[in-house]
Amino acid sequence: MLLAVSPDNQSEVVLAASIVSKSGKVLVSRQFVDMSRIRIEGLLAAFPKLVGTGMQHTYVETENVRYVYQPIEALYLLLVTNKQSNILEDLETLRLLSKLVPEYSMSLDEEGICKTAFELIFAFDEVISLGHKENVTVAQVKQYCEMESHEEKLHKLVMQSKINETKDVMKRKASEIDKSKIEKNRSDKGGFMSLQAMGSGRIESSFSDMSISSGGGGFGSGSGIAISNEVDSFSAKSKGRPPSSATAPPKGLGMKLGKSQRTNQFLESLKAEGEVIYEDVQPKAGVSKSAALPPTDPITLTVEEKLIVTLKRDGGVSDFDVQGTLSLQILSHEDGFIQVQIESGENPGIIFKTHPNVNKELFANENILGLKDPNRSFPTGQSGDAAGVGLLKWRMQSVDESMVPITINCWPSVSGNETYVSIEYEASSAFDLRNVVISVPLPALREAPNVRQIDGEWRYDSRNSILEWAVLLIDNSNRSGSMEFVVPPADSSTFFPISVRFSATSTYSNLKVANIIPVRGGTPAKFSQRMQLITENYQVV
Repeated sequence: MLLAVSPDNQSEVVLAASIVSKSGKVLVSRQFVDMSRIRIEGLLAAFPKLVGTGMQHTYVETENVRYVYQPIEALYLLLVTNKQSNILEDLETLRLLSKLVPEYSMSLDEEGICKTAFELIFAFDEVISLGHKENVTVAQVKQYCEMESHEEKLHKLVMQSKINETKDVMKRKASEIDKSKIEKNRSDKGGFMSLQAMGSGRIESSFSDMSISSGGGGFGSGSGIAISNEVDSFSAKSKGRPPSSATAPPKGLGMKLGKSQRTNQFLESLKAEGEVIYEDVQPKAGVSKSAALPPTDPITLTVEEKLIVTLKRDGGVSDFDVQGTLSLQILSHEDGFIQVQIESGENPGIIFKTHPNVNKELFANENILGLKDPNRSFPTGQSGDAAGVGLLKWRMQSVDESMVPITINCWPSVSGNETYVSIEYEASSAFDLRNVVISVPLPALREAPNVRQIDGEWRYDSRNSILEWAVLLIDNSNRSGSMEFVVPPADSSTFFPISVRFSATSTYSNLKVANIIPVRGGTPAKFSQRMQLITENYQVV
């Protein structure tokens, strides 16, 4: 139920939160009570006339309302409240909003604020509800605004897993049909028939033209079992079919079975097993969500660190290597006459190396990356070079297990005719890990493993006999987790090496770009920076 609050019958309430320029232009405005648009616009239009020059306080009172404001460069962050409102609480709300604005807007000017207006309004809604401040922090507001649909990702994983498993079924069935025809023809005529004439490749090509949807595959409990049951039932039904005739058809027809006829037979067999079929659904060519978005700012700096880690199954670190790079991408040649000032974390184990064309003395003395020849411009990024130009490299090696972002413990034990495998992870509090996938090799199985307990989701790759354990985000709420599954008797070494993939938005070096300095003077161009930690090779052996 939505509750409309009026300023006339509600005390201590924030009427609106806005960002206005010093000339009076309203850039962002969000009202939190039931007020007419004309009145809100009138209140905001009156504010610039009430603010005097040289005044030390940060509020202005009129007959009906109070303006609580804070200057942000050439703008004002403004709260419009009634006169009964607690000004101390309003100042705390204003302070929280002032911390949120730079988080969403890279530049605190009219253009930057207008580009991120909707993001700022959503953030304001998380801080103020019905005119009252919510008990939230900056990190919580960002987390609430960046929430992604877990159900959508799960549905996509289910779809892809189902398609992969059904392709395997088709390949095996096509191979069985080909072998039976060869044996039958050999016994009848003593000769061999061409595999190409049997159309073995047509089943695979016909399957690639359709998508199959089912609620039983992919990540989730019981998904692998449902797929295996489908494989068994499909094979059992196929065994009862009479062998095809060995009599050669007229020339030109061969023994090819038409594409539409084979497709219809396959669809009918799946429909008989209760599957839901969607025909003529094809993904659009050239569209990939994982493709990197091109930079939109004139200058983009990317801090990337790659992890190469080898952990021992009994504990300890065999190899820990961090390789980092700072890359610069410039869209326009005119913006290339710059120097980059950086801030590096105090980590004595990191060794930095600059590009040969970078002034090493300037970097060593002032932490500024600039070309040896100040009259030269940094190279501009070409369309095929999305990574940009490398300015700085660094490396860190260690044998300290506390430096590892995540450790994996695997405990296989044989009991009777079954092997119980318990796996747990423990993640460091230094990083929030995203899209974590732990891949465990399994012995060759006829069915998917029986997963009895899991913190996260799972998927069984039958082609490579690998069980994948997926956790979308590991943060302070789930620094540890476990999974338990059962397979037939197997040696403990079968479940190694375990591979881990993840990414993070913080790095070991804590290197950040502090400022862009134009060599020729003038206003520096806008810049953005990206930071990521990814795995190059992360294993438990």
